[in-house]
Amino acid sequence: MRGADLIDIKRVLAGYDLDDLSIATLGSHSALQILHGAKKEGFRTIAIVEKRRKWFYEEFAHLIDQMIVVDSWRDVASKDVVLRLRESNAIFIPHGSFVEYIGLDRAESMEVPMFGIRSIFRIEADQRMKMDFLAKAGINIPREYRIGEEFRGPVIVKFPGAKGGRGYFIARTKDEVRRGIKKALEDGLISDEEEALIQEYVIGVPAYYHFFYSPMLKRLEILGADIRYESNADGLHRILPFVRGEIDVSFVVVGNVPLVLRESLLPKIMRYGLNFVRYSQERLPPGVIGPFCLESVIRDDGEIVVFEFSGRIVAGTNIYLTGSPYSHLYWDEPMSVGRRIAREIKLAQEEGKLDEVVT
Repeated sequence: MRGADLIDIKRVLAGYDLDDLSIATLGSHSALQILHGAKKEGFRTIAIVEKRRKWFYEEFAHLIDQMIVVDSWRDVASKDVVLRLRESNAIFIPHGSFVEYIGLDRAESMEVPMFGIRSIFRIEADQRMKMDFLAKAGINIPREYRIGEEFRGPVIVKFPGAKGGRGYFIARTKDEVRRGIKKALEDGLISDEEEALIQEYVIGVPAYYHFFYSPMLKRLEILGADIRYESNADGLHRILPFVRGEIDVSFVVVGNVPLVLRESLLPKIMRYGLNFVRYSQERLPPGVIGPFCLESVIRDDGEIVVFEFSGRIVAGTNIYLTGSPYSHLYWDEPMSVGRRIAREIKLAQEEGKLDEVVT
């Protein structure tokens, strides 16, 4: 039985002063946005930071009511930190660095109420489980290949975990695939070659959609979209004429670019989002809560192929700290995803339904 199955969050909440909640998160990824949004909604805030990054978060002391400093991210799930969070009636907001930093088992079993469903962590940690989830949700995905299988056209080889694309590579032959996976094993990116996911490389525009499912309002919202800027893939076009074949392409994410979509694409994008929510409710009851992201390529014929998802807030939402064109349509006020999380917690708090948005 997994740690997540043993936690009685309702029992933990029973010991909380529900009129005096705090919102907590790790000092990384989208923390500043989460803390800013929590303050806007009137919550006290807690940032858990590594000692080496403490100086940076002190520059944003106006957003942080309490700072918990740890020597290592592995200490985040320690009894001492958990006790301090519970004494502050903290709701913890997991983001894209959470599982990667503290480990899957610790993330699942941390005895603090978390916004969202922690049962999705294990699926996110396994590339094949993620793709199976998307396919069963009725979402178009790229073709997948096995090691040694023949293929036509380029493929992209990916590795598990939230490493920001580190180690991903493009291959044109099955021998290139084998060489790249061997290097990944040597570099410690994977421990077994079967962890590598080999997908067709879909040609088109990468587009990442920021969704939010609200159990309180019973609706799905699209709060933004972005394009990731990746090193060195997005910088190579400047020098390609001079270095063709001399530099390996890499896909390490260094930032995000805002994207406003053609309105004619939105119905299909929203349909994929609804499919994701409905399948999650069937597969992982009560289903996805709050932010998630579908990551896709849009072909020139308008076909949308989804190659990845995140079940939590993604860093691309940071570009919309004061809200996006889409969030404004719902709320008619500045509404970042960080603030939207806090707003949902506030709605649940007011309606006495906090147990419906945390696990």
